[in-house]
Formats: sequence, structure tokens, C-alpha cells
Amino acid sequence: MADRVLVIGRGGREHALAWKLAQSLHLKQILIAPGNAGTANDGKMSNSDVLISNHTILSQFCKDHNIGCVIAGPETLLAAGIVDDLVAAGIQCFGPTAMAAQLGTNRYFTKIFLDQHGIPTARWKAFSNPKEACAFINSADFPPLVIKPSNFDSRKKIVLASNRADASKAAQDILQSLLLSFQYLCFVDGTTFIPMPPVSVQKQLLNDHQSASIIGIGAFAPFPKVSDVLLEKIKSTLLQHILESMKQEGMSYAGVLQVELMLTKYGVKVLSVGCHFGDPQCQIILQLLKSDLYEVIQAALSGQLCNSILAWSDNCTAVSVSMENGSYLQGHKKSMEITGLLQANELGLGIFHGATIIKEGKVLSNGNRILTVTAVKQDIMSALEAIYKGLAVISIQGATCGKETSHQTIAFFRQFVYVKSCPGRDGSIPAFFDLKASGYRDPILVSHAKGIGTKFKIAQLCSKHDMIGQDLVAICVNDLLVQGAEPLFFHGHFAFGKLDVGVAQLTQVISDGIAEACKVAGCTFLGRETNEMPATCAAGEYNLVGFAVGAVERSTKFPQQGNIVNEDLVIGIASSGLHHQGFDLVRKIFLTSSLHYFSPVPGGYGNYTLGEQLLTPTKIYSRALLPVLRSGNVKAFIHIADGGLLGGFSQILPERFSVVLDTQKWKIPPVFSWLQEEGNLSEEEMGHIFNCGIGAILIVQREAAKKVLKDVQEHEDAWVIGKVVHRTAGYPQVEIKNLSEALLQNKWPFLKDVSNADNPPHTIHRKHKVKVAVLISGTGTSLSALLAYAKEPASCSEVVLVVANRSGVEELRNATLAGIPTRVIDHKLYGSRSEYEGTIDSVLEEFSIELICLSGFIRILSSNFLRKWYGKMLGTYPSVSPLSKRRNIYNQAHPSTDKIVGCIVHFVLETSPEAIIVQEPVCVKAEDTQETLYAKIKEAENHVFPMALQLVASGMVQLREEGKIYWKRERQELICQKERQDC
Repeated sequence: MADRVLVIGRGGREHALAWKLAQSLHLKQILIAPGNAGTANDGKMSNSDVLISNHTILSQFCKDHNIGCVIAGPETLLAAGIVDDLVAAGIQCFGPTAMAAQLGTNRYFTKIFLDQHGIPTARWKAFSNPKEACAFINSADFPPLVIKPSNFDSRKKIVLASNRADASKAAQDILQSLLLSFQYLCFVDGTTFIPMPPVSVQKQLLNDHQSASIIGIGAFAPFPKVSDVLLEKIKSTLLQHILESMKQEGMSYAGVLQVELMLTKYGVKVLSVGCHFGDPQCQIILQLLKSDLYEVIQAALSGQLCNSILAWSDNCTAVSVSMENGSYLQGHKKSMEITGLLQANELGLGIFHGATIIKEGKVLSNGNRILTVTAVKQDIMSALEAIYKGLAVISIQGATCGKETSHQTIAFFRQFVYVKSCPGRDGSIPAFFDLKASGYRDPILVSHAKGIGTKFKIAQLCSKHDMIGQDLVAICVNDLLVQGAEPLFFHGHFAFGKLDVGVAQLTQVISDGIAEACKVAGCTFLGRETNEMPATCAAGEYNLVGFAVGAVERSTKFPQQGNIVNEDLVIGIASSGLHHQGFDLVRKIFLTSSLHYFSPVPGGYGNYTLGEQLLTPTKIYSRALLPVLRSGNVKAFIHIADGGLLGGFSQILPERFSVVLDTQKWKIPPVFSWLQEEGNLSEEEMGHIFNCGIGAILIVQREAAKKVLKDVQEHEDAWVIGKVVHRTAGYPQVEIKNLSEALLQNKWPFLKDVSNADNPPHTIHRKHKVKVAVLISGTGTSLSALLAYAKEPASCSEVVLVVANRSGVEELRNATLAGIPTRVIDHKLYGSRSEYEGTIDSVLEEFSIELICLSGFIRILSSNFLRKWYGKMLGTYPSVSPLSKRRNIYNQAHPSTDKIVGCIVHFVLETSPEAIIVQEPVCVKAEDTQETLYAKIKEAENHVFPMALQLVASGMVQLREEGKIYWKRERQELICQKERQDC
């Protein structure tokens, strides 16, 4: 038996082959051409500089050096016929002929082969004309969402599209996508095959580098999602069928067959076929193989695999992670020194070299895929932990991408394991998470729980719930980034008024959204709990709370306040819209707007409604920004959430500093200009409530800002929007410059046309607020509710006067504390009603009053006074009769019931009490007393009176002749729905 073999190639696969062959007692030397730093003079292994591209020279080399067997790794060499030429020269080769190699290098050839022999594969069609391809995509009777160029060189341009439109785009401009593979490999001798453990491969950089290859950068085996029964079926039918078909076509060989499989509801489908050891599949498989690889190769070459029994490591999992140099793909081809390899080897890891060389005694990088770190442990978690320890000691000078890519690959596998272990979608609470396996050395746990506020109410109104899950995840994981923490896992809690079939379907939609968002965030969805809470939510309504936990190394925790200095720069990262902020105000703005949630977005900005635009989910920044946050160039991260653009800086800025932001540096989306206009909002209100187009902020050192900005812009729109300056005493900590101009510049076109021409272009037009007087007689009024609502930014009214007909009442003191002028006009001091009302009228004119609210005012007003204030005076009274009698304005019929009472707000008229503006129902429970019922009605009044005032002050509701109410029709339906709840 020969004592020398030649392995051809220079990557991690060839290093693994040489490493395994070196364990054979039958071999004295393994030559590798050209090899790498890992195969250079290491025991039995040594490199050779023989010219492998010239097969004649290579054949003579093999004869001169008594090479008994050649193993060629790279698929390009196999396709070029290296095996055919060497075999013709009398050299034994372990690998496919050029014809067989086409199965791995020519997708069109492979698909034809599979179809001709009835081997189940994904439905397909090949094109050379992009128009024909798009026409097929849009007319096919199946979803054609996988786009692949035919040739091997374009392998990295496979696409998994989510819909036909994306597939059409991909057919014209092929992009990358993420693919989780299940691959089955076997040794073959032309007649017999011996299978290897199934492998799962992660095929794309998780940080979406557009230059990244789709060839696998991480793998683990055995793949646990395939049962032994299914594997046996695949072996006995599918693999045997493929092997027999290859034999019929004259493509038999001794080597490795690699089949990529897809599990579908229609059965197992073949995605691709390869006739060589894949990378990193080779590194994984050979770590698990206990048998002598050289003996296996010799059995294959002699056609005796049928007599071989392979031994594999039992109850073990092998995990492989590649260290990449992304800068190499971007044209920066400088070699970088690699250190820490000896320490990593001492940890018991398999370190397989890829693009490495030895120069002047140092190991240097020499390409993109530098190293493959492999661990074999009892379970995948232990293997991940071991790999993380290895990554911690390996250093590639000047490269940050390599280790970050590896960390993200580990996050990918970690997510797979925990999702498998914790069926969270079924609500298995409590769930678990193994922090030790996540690889942190000295971590701090960071947790955050939050709901999405009232945004979900708009989702309910628009019946659009598919994106709410992403909002819930985003607001939690983005807040973890404020501490520099990587999100690890996420829990959700759903509260519903009543659980039924519709709620179950809705829960699934939201849960699916959460699961997808967790994938985007790089964390694990450990579960959600669903509770029926009728006391909290009405039937058909729901509420959501998310809980996220992350981890950060103690030494890298944010914010690094002590490092923030004068002239540091502020980088703003674009939001996707409102995110989850300010929706209480948004709902109030829509209450009085001429548009509604179902109105098309003005100006032809897309074929969607205002409601859909407002529901655009919050961006998730963790995956894009974690590498940047870990680079050492960022001092603080701010998630623009509660408090708007102005609110987040106080948490991270030292007192001695402030920031200046210039809104001319970024584009504010038009929706913010519309909200400002419709809501009558000032600059300060806009800054305190909304993000104004900036979803997150980084504080960076001036010298590093250019690099950080470039890194962020690979994933998100971002700009340098301001700087840190010394704070001047008495001035705010955040100054936003040019906000008025930016809001005006970014209006929707039709809004620009209706701007007030009398206002200079740099001034925000503030709508006139209607001046309101509140007349009271004592306590128990709705004055506090009216005052609170009037102070809100979207309010169309302002309370400028409170009049009481007696002194010493509590509400007068409350009004004074609120800064509202008060007057006491005691009816007992006047000789007649006309004299009394004349005094009231004079005071009202003194304050230029435009609307009157009677809140607990018990005096009867004369016809003359009521006629003068016709359509300008509002009052309330409890509705103790069935509400159905007073619902004619809504054109809805409800059955009468004595169990429902409520509060009605109406225009005060001389004769008719029927000019109802809006009403609020109150459910009467069996246990209610007169006192509790009174409290319920007062609560309803406090809610509905300010709403009615807003409707009238905005002009949305008007009183016309003969006491008839006029509504702007679109609003009436939205305001008046769901007034009544089941008791």
C-alpha cells in the first residue's frame, strides 16, 4: 500500500482532509498543493509548489514522488477534468470525472438530469432572457421564489424571494439571501454508497454584506430535525436512485456525493447535487469520523465500500464557524498577522486554515475565509461555548469583520438550538436560556419590558395586525442597545377581552410577526402567554407587552459618559416613520382631521393608506449596529422613543455638555409635517413627541465618525446631524436648529399649496385655538378633564376663563393653580335673571370667549342668552333611558336595555335637548350601588366632554338651523363605533 498521498487545494477543506489522513497508520507523508499555513511542515503534512493547473506536469510529479492517491478538493479543478487527466496517466484519484462534476457546477445540467430520471426536485425553468423570466415568475401556477444563475462562478448569487415581485427583481438583478440547508453526504464507489451524518449549513453572512459569498460560513452536524425513519427512507430511495441514474449516464466515480435537500409538504425535494466535499461540511464530517479516512478512500477506489462499516462519534455534535475578512472582499488585500492559534489549539478546538500563508515566521491572512474553528462536544451548546472561547484568544491584527462574522454565525446557531428546545409559539412558559452557552465571559444582563402604547388601537381600527409583532420586539431590543447589550431572548404577553376562534387566529398572526422580528433582531423567541382579561380589555380588543433580555460584557457597557468630550459628533440613523411614539396625539389629530386612516397617502406617495403608513413597524437596529457598537468607536447609543428627539439625550449626556442638531442634515418624512400642520404643534412639541425621522443616535469621536458612518450606511440611511458642545448655563441640553424650515420643505405637495401665504416661509403656522369659558356651580364637575385636554398639543381649544355662581368651591382653587383666570358671579346678588346674565355676558366678552362649557352649572339660562350663544354652548347630562333612543344620528339600531346608562354631551338649546354631539355608555353591573354608578357616569363624562369640545372647536361638528347637527361624514363613523360594550 502506498505511503504518500497528494491533496490538491489551499482551503480549510484541504487542511481538514490532510489532518484526517495524517492520522492513518498507512501513510507516512501527505503533500498539499499549494496548501496554506496550517499544512506547512506540520508532522506528516507538508506543502508542495507543483503547478496544479498543468495536468501533465502534475502527473509526472505524482509518478516521481510515488503518489499513490490524489484527492482534489476545489470544484473548479474537478470541472476542468483533473481527475480524467490523472487517471488517464495511471494515477489513482478520489473524486468525480469532469462529466460528473457538472452536477455541482452547472445547475441547468443538474435540473435536466434530475427531471429526466424522475428524481423529485423543486419546480424550475431556465431562461436567458430576463423579460421571459419575469413573465414566467408572474404567471406560474406555483410560487417561483428561488433564483439561481446557472454557472458555478455565480453560485453566491442565489436568491430566496418572499413574493413574485421580489423574484422578478431578482431575475433581473440577482441578489443574495439567507439559506438554511440540510445536506446529506455519502462516500461512493460507483455502485455502493455509505452515508455520513446530515449537516445543516448557514450560507450567508448575517450582517448582509453584499460582497459576501453564499458558500457556507458555518455548519453543524448531525442535523436534528430529520428523523431516523426519514433518513432511512432517503437512503433507500432517493440516494440509491441518484446513484443508479448517474451510473446509467456514465458518471460513476469514487469520491463524495453531496445532496442538498428540502423538506416540503409534498415530500423531500433535491435542491442541488455536488460531487465533492463541501466547505465547511468537510471540516464537520471529518471531526465526527472515527474510521481511518485513507482506508475508506481505498475501499471506494477498489469498489469495496460494500464491505466497509464506518464508525462515527456517538452522542456528539460538531459545530464549525468560519472567520471571515470582509475587507478583503472590498478590495483591501493587505495581509494581517494572526495570533492566538496555539492557545486555541490547546483548548481542544480544530483550527483549520483557509486563506493563510507563512511569512518571516508569522502566520498572515491571504484572502477572505481565513480560519474555520470547529468543536466537538456532547451538545451544540457546549460546542458553541468552546468555539466562543477560541474566538476570544484568536486575534487578526487590523480586522474586525472576521470575529464579528463568527459571533453572528454563533448567534444564528444559538437561535436554532433554543427555538428547537423551547416551543415558544405554543406558549410554553416558563422557558429557558443557557447564558453560559452564549459565550460571554463577564456579562451583565439587561432586561426591558414594554408595550406598544396605543399604536395597536390603530391596528385594530385598520384591521392590520401583521406588523404589530415587529413593533413589540423592536421597542424592547432597541432599548437594550442603549446599554450596548446584545438581545438574547424575548417573551410576549397577550391580553384579550375574550378568547375565541378569531382571537386565536389573531394571536397566531401576531406571534408569527414576533418570531420573524426575533430572527431579524438575532434573538430567540422563547414564548408568549395569552390571557383572557375582560376587566382590562373589551371583547375584540387586545393589549401586548414584550419582555427582552440581553447581555453585554461588563467592560463594554454603554453609555460611556466619561469618554464624551466637546466636538464629538452625532450620527442620526433613519426611522421608518413614527415608530411607536405619539400615537395618543395622532389619534386626537385624526379626530378633527379632514383625512382618516383609510385615506390614500397624499401626493401619490405609494399605493397605501395613511393608516398603513402610520403602522409601518419600528426598525430593529440590533443586527446592523451591534458590530458598530462593539468596534470601540461609539461612546453612546440613543433609541429615540419616549420623549421624542429631545428626550433621550438627558440619559447619556454629562451635565456639562449639550448637543446641537441641524435638521437640514437629514430629510424629515412628510408625515411629520402633516401631523405638525393638522395638530397645530410647535417646534418644541414636535421635538418632545416625535422622532422627526431619526430612529436612533450614536455619539462618536470626531476622528472615527467617517468610518462609523460608512459602516452604518451599509445597512441604514444615516447622517452626521450634529455635535456635542459645552453647555451654557440656563440653556436646554438639546437644541434643534432649522426644524420649522425642514418641516415646511418636506410637506406633501398638496399641503404646500394650502400653506398660509401671509406667514414667512421659515415660520410654522399655528392654528387659532378657540377660547373657552367653563361655567360651574360647585364640585364634581369635569373642569379638570377639560383643563388637561386643552393643554395637549393637538387641542383646538384653550380654557381662558372659569366662572362660578358661588365662591369657595374647590374647582376655583384648581383653576387658579392652573393659571386660569376665575370670576365669581353670585346670582343671589342680582335682582333679576337678565341682570345676572348680562354680567356673565360682559365677562365673556372681556375674555373674547367663543365657546361655553356648562360643567355642573345648575342655573337655568334665559332664552335670550341661549339664542345669543346658539351653537356655542355645550352641556352634559346622564342618560338614564336606553341609549337606543338617542342614537339616531349614527344610523345604528341597538336593542333597548335597562342595563345601560351613560353620559351625553349636547348643544344647549332653548327648546330641544336632542342636539347630541357624542355619548359614552356605562354598563350597570348587578353589584353597582347609586354611588358606584354615579362614579362611573362621572368618569364617562370626564372622557367624553373633552372629546366633544374638540369636535366642536375644530369645526368637525356644527349646529345648524332647527337644531340639526352637521358632521363631517368620514369622521362620524370612526368616532361613534364601539360605543356600547357587552355587559
